[in-house]
Amino acid sequence: MYRQATARLLRSAKSKAFSTSAEVPAETPAGVTTFLEKWKKNVPNMDPPSTPSSYMKLRPPTPSTIPSKLTINLALPYSTSLSTKEVDMIIVPATTGQMGVLPGHVATIAELKPGVMSVHEGNDVSKYFISSGFAFIHANSYADIIAVEAVPVDQIDPAAVQKGLAEFTQKLNSASTDLEKAEAQVGVDVHSALNAALTG
Repeated sequence: MYRQATARLLRSAKSKAFSTSAEVPAETPAGVTTFLEKWKKNVPNMDPPSTPSSYMKLRPPTPSTIPSKLTINLALPYSTSLSTKEVDMIIVPATTGQMGVLPGHVATIAELKPGVMSVHEGNDVSKYFISSGFAFIHANSYADIIAVEAVPVDQIDPAAVQKGLAEFTQKLNSASTDLEKAEAQVGVDVHSALNAALTG
């Protein structure tokens, strides 16, 4: 029923592109309003679904001058570690190398590799180990870090890292199929990055 109703609405509504910018409009976009009106008309006995803009907080527009702080969000699949935290700078482990982000950074999307993300607030530096994910840097000095896993470096158990590295290295050496080799290589890469985070 739900799929049929959605398909009917999508066929009858004119397709409109939604903005993917970090700037959420102050009022509901016309496409969303049209969709909700058609939903109520075609499926009156069912509540309309929430749209992505229902969950987004309004963000300020791109400022004309460079702000003094960068606002970051660190989101994981199961929680939000940092939410709208104002900092001086972050350094993320992008696949292209370490990437420093300051207020006023150009809008960028970067894939993250296993490594350390440094969050700089004045003289304080907080370090998080990031397993993988993406960094979305917006022109309005907001940065959204979406990670599969992130943990403060000081909470990592060095003995567990060494044990895991040894186990995955042995699995890599004894792997007989391409799948086993790939899985073992991912384990070696992550544990090597964890080891580097602890020693560096």
